[in-house]
Amino acid sequence: MKRVIVLLPLLLILSGCSGNWGWYVVDPTTTNGANNLRFMATGAYNTILMSLTAIIISVIVGLLVALPGLSEKKAWRAFNRTYVEIVRAVPILVLILWVYYGLPQLSGITLNVFWAGVFALALSDSAFQAEIFRAGIQSISKGQYEAAQSISLNYRDTMRYVILPQAIRRILPALGNQLVYMLKMSSLVSVIGMQELTRKANELVVSEYRPLEIYTILVLEYLVLILIVSAGVRWLERRMNSSEA
Repeated sequence: MKRVIVLLPLLLILSGCSGNWGWYVVDPTTTNGANNLRFMATGAYNTILMSLTAIIISVIVGLLVALPGLSEKKAWRAFNRTYVEIVRAVPILVLILWVYYGLPQLSGITLNVFWAGVFALALSDSAFQAEIFRAGIQSISKGQYEAAQSISLNYRDTMRYVILPQAIRRILPALGNQLVYMLKMSSLVSVIGMQELTRKANELVVSEYRPLEIYTILVLEYLVLILIVSAGVRWLERRMNSSEA
């Protein structure tokens, strides 16, 4: 990965030697280029805020949906399977459009582009989070449940103090992957006008007519964000493992 990061600037410099490329539009040494880069960077705040808000909501909803899937009652398990299968079957772009344009007509509730994007992303991801939590909880041995029962813990306290802390350690890499997935899928919210990274790049392409250069910078922006998130998840995983040891 370090080699890729080192080689990318070199490739961009070499490519800039070609007459077909117009790197002046994103050249930080020129006034116009610096302004364009600042304009594109302003979308990072909305991308990060929207992704973090959506992942927090999806984790909570996913856990609430996962717990019925562990029940001995068929009705609760049927609810879990129905929710997961239906939500997973809907493409996220279709869900974004439905939430923004269809939900107001159906319910009378009008959402701005930010909350429409958050709701659609969280709803779509919650089905995957439910499966991650279900698998993580099921991976905990029955002896842990029996130990909790032996000290008279009820179901809520057993989950809170015994099962979930262990399950979260095991599913942390998967949760990190979902955050990376959320950052990438947030680009789709640009179709309803959300001023995030991709929307900013699209608007700049319309005014500068240099899609190759601008979208290359967009790729680098997402690359940097995702590398930072991945490094943070690995650090948190090491910290949790060390505290467990």
